[in-house]
Amino acid sequence: MSEPNPQPGSQHPILVAETDAPLPRQWLSGSLKYTDFMPLTEGGTAELQTCLDKNLHRVVVYKTLHDHLQGSELETARFLREARVTALIAHPGTVPVYEIGRDRSGELFFTMKKLVGRDMRSILMGISAKERAAVDAYPLARLVDVLIQACQTVAYAHTQGVIHRDLKPANILVGEFGEVTVLDWGLAKVRGEQPSTEVEESVETQAAGKKAVSMELTQPGKRYGTPLYMSPEQARGDDALDERTDVYNLGSILFEALTAQNLVWGNDVEEVLEQVLQRPTPIPSEVAPDRPIPPGLEAVCLRALEKDPVDRYPSVAALVADLQAFRAGEPVSVYRADALTRLMRWQARNALPVAVVVSAIAGALLCLAVVWLVQGMI
Repeated sequence: MSEPNPQPGSQHPILVAETDAPLPRQWLSGSLKYTDFMPLTEGGTAELQTCLDKNLHRVVVYKTLHDHLQGSELETARFLREARVTALIAHPGTVPVYEIGRDRSGELFFTMKKLVGRDMRSILMGISAKERAAVDAYPLARLVDVLIQACQTVAYAHTQGVIHRDLKPANILVGEFGEVTVLDWGLAKVRGEQPSTEVEESVETQAAGKKAVSMELTQPGKRYGTPLYMSPEQARGDDALDERTDVYNLGSILFEALTAQNLVWGNDVEEVLEQVLQRPTPIPSEVAPDRPIPPGLEAVCLRALEKDPVDRYPSVAALVADLQAFRAGEPVSVYRADALTRLMRWQARNALPVAVVVSAIAGALLCLAVVWLVQGMI
């Protein structure tokens, strides 16, 4: 009896028919080796499908631009950047990219690992809706651990000269076995990119009396990111964004984890951006007084959300250090607890040594008491 073929999108044990199948001498390459396409999801510029790689017998994700954008030089350049940035970062917290190429029609595609899990947006929405499965599976400590893993990936990307610029809960995926992946590097800014300050013109557009759009991937004065999680400098359309923009985006996610509410809201994009730029940063414990929000973690969140980048954590690595300190029960750099709290933390960290010392003292006192008692009887 023949073993079943794997179906795109399914999870199944690895079968010997897949691992030991011979590779034909006339093997397929490029887009020809992919078959059994099934829709997965789509965004504003691209479509994702699952398909079967016939050579490796594995299901992968196949990404292409929407048909109406295939001829856009700007979107094509961004598509290539996303594939190459994701591949070049090559961190355990990013999606492995398998291949980039063109199909039989000459259109671009790239393939990557098919991930299974639940994104942080779905998790936080479940917590906000008091969904029992989400509340039980993701207490605050677990959410902080997820955020730490995401921050580690972003911090590594920064060492490679890449700024994400679109960090939000929907772009953080938590896998079935606790793995955390940062998704969607399509708006990434790469070291060395110099935004043009002039609008380019070509002979054809001059003749038509029109101006061509600059082909720079980061155009001056344009906002990049998702409004609900934008930093003030993103909302203003500043050109010179640095790593502290990602710090702010991560602070927005932490705010939502603490309060089960968005940092900003509005009826339209302009109202949201006005809040980002003008409204004082809300205090998590005041927004959600019914939720147990540790003061130290609240201070970490507020430091990440400072309006002026100079006042924020200088790097995602510095943010990670404080999040890890919080999880370890250590003091964070941006908050000084009162004396009683510090004493309780010290006692918790040194519970075993203190117990040993107390036991030793108690034993010594007991011995002395016995000696005195015996001497008194004599």
